[in-house]
Formats: sequence, structure tokens, C-alpha cells
Amino acid sequence: MIELEGVPELIDPVMVAAFEGWNDAGDAASTAVAHLDREWKGEVFAALDAEDYYDFQVNRPTVFLENGVRKITWPTTRLSVVRIGGEKPRDLVLVRGIEPSMRWRSFCNELLGFAHELGVEMVVILGALLGDTPHTRPVPVSGVTSDPDLARTMDLEETRYEGPTGIVGILQEACTHAGVPAVSLWAAVPHYVSQPPNPKATLALLNRLEDLIGLRIPLGELPEDARAWQLGVDQLAAEDSEVAEYVQTLEEARDTAELPEASGEAIAREFERYLRRRDPGAGPAGGPGVATESGDTSYLRDPGSGRARPPKPEPGPERPGAAGGPGPEGPGEPERSGEPERSSEPEAGDED
Repeated sequence: MIELEGVPELIDPVMVAAFEGWNDAGDAASTAVAHLDREWKGEVFAALDAEDYYDFQVNRPTVFLENGVRKITWPTTRLSVVRIGGEKPRDLVLVRGIEPSMRWRSFCNELLGFAHELGVEMVVILGALLGDTPHTRPVPVSGVTSDPDLARTMDLEETRYEGPTGIVGILQEACTHAGVPAVSLWAAVPHYVSQPPNPKATLALLNRLEDLIGLRIPLGELPEDARAWQLGVDQLAAEDSEVAEYVQTLEEARDTAELPEASGEAIAREFERYLRRRDPGAGPAGGPGVATESGDTSYLRDPGSGRARPPKPEPGPERPGAAGGPGPEGPGEPERSGEPERSSEPEAGDED
């Protein structure tokens, strides 16, 4: 039973979701939603029943002390609302949790029930995958959808992926069948530095989300964390000649592949983002200056202070030989955010 008492009527709400686990290399996606929740002071209004969806031997509950009293936190998925003012107010429904262990169809139906009751206009699901992408370049972020009309109007890739999928792919298809516009954004994390945090990938996802929904997102310390993260990885790579040589090979391949794209569209997007951040009336303040996707992240920081991630995968056809999990829901989903596994990146888009 879905009860939404106390939740105000929302303005043009968009649901933004991310799930820890297989679809979250380097914790880039879940950290992005946590950042939105923290910066906009989200208010939790619902939590799914952990008994229904989680295997506690896989995702174990944790015990903690509060004022001398022992308490238990159960793995679950929580929903919160953030209210965004400005000239063009728009509210967000944030969904953050762990990929469920069971009953995925019921899980998606329950989330869609909330979306329906709240009048959600679009669902955006964030994910991160491991890929053959150098940490020194901007993080590639793929935007994919199963809706041909949405792909055309929002300049997204229409997914052609076939293969194993995670909760990101299942939720996107559930939205499509329910008639709810849905988009998945995938950041590519270098497979050779896959451990969290990865502020650079988180920053790239937030920049892409900002472009997609037309909101100015406060970035806080993420740009600084991203720079610190990249400097740290640079230093580690410099200490190992084989790693340094491998990174150079990835850089050359990336630069060659992107040469024709160093024009129009990417430049226009960056200029629009610059204008949004420069215009105080463009939305919630996110701090002065222009934050670029190429910002580094500080993997040396405490995870709670803002995570950094490596470069994101470019939206587009699957790249053979790409390492790591689900591509933008494309061939080869994002590997678990643990061991990098070699697999090809998804076809122009996310999974089916």
C-alpha cells in the first residue's frame, strides 16, 4: 500500500534514481543522487520494505549505537523530495538504494506507483560502468532510452542492447511499458582505477543531468575533489611504467575516435552550462565558476565528503574490448564496482 500523506503537490517533478551494486562502478551514480539529496536538503517520505526485496545474507543489515542504544539499519531503497526554487521551479523525486536481490518486477511496480501518485513527468536513472577509458580525459556519459520519440527530441541514443541486465535496465523498460518517459545516463569509469570514490564520474553524471533537465545543480566541492582524484591517479600511474604506457595507449585511441566530435554539439552544451552557472537567476546557486566534466576527484578524501569518478563513456556504439559492466545499457552491462572485467561496451544506448 502506497501512502503519500504529507507530500506536497510537486511542480513538474522528475524522478532521479540510482542503485548501488552492479550498475554503479566506483559508486559514481549513487554518489550523484546522494549529492543532490544533500545539496538540496531532501526530505525522505518513503522507504520500501526491506523484507520484500533484499537477501540479508547478500546485503547485510548494520548495527550502530545511538545515545547508547543499539539500533539496526536495514538495506533498502528510500525516496525523498527536493523542492527547487528560482525563475523556473521544478521538483525532484530522488530514489536511492541498493539493487534488490529479488522480486524486481514488484520492486519496479512499487516505484512506478509512487511516480504515478506524485505526477512524475520523466524518470532519469543513473548508472556507471567500467570501460577502456583513460582517467586523463573527460568522462564519457551516454544518454539512452527505449523510446524512439524521446531519443529524437532529446538527442539521446535509442538502446539496441541485448544481454544480461541490472535493475537500471529493468526499471527503464518498466517505465517504457507503463508509458512513463525514461532515460538512463551512464558514466564510464576506467577499469584500472575502479575503486570508489570517483568524483570525476559523479561530476560528469551531474553535468549531463543538468543539461537534460535544464536545472542548475550546485556542485559544492565536487570539482575540487575531481581535480584531486585525477592528480592522485596521475601520480600512481607515473610510478608504474607499464600503467603509464597503457594510459597513453588509451589516450591516443580516445583522441583519435573523438577528433570529429571536437565541434558543434559538445561546445554548445558546455557554453549553455557556462551561461546557466553565470546567470544567478538560472536556478539554485551552485557556486561561481564553470565546472567541467574533466574536473578531477579526490579519491584520497573521505567518501562522505564527495566522491570522484573517472572519465565517462561516450554515448554511442559499443566499443569492442571495453572493460567493465553494462555499457549505456548496451552489450556488456557495468561490471560490479569491484573487479574490472573485460567486456564490450554497449551498443549505441543502454540495454534493452
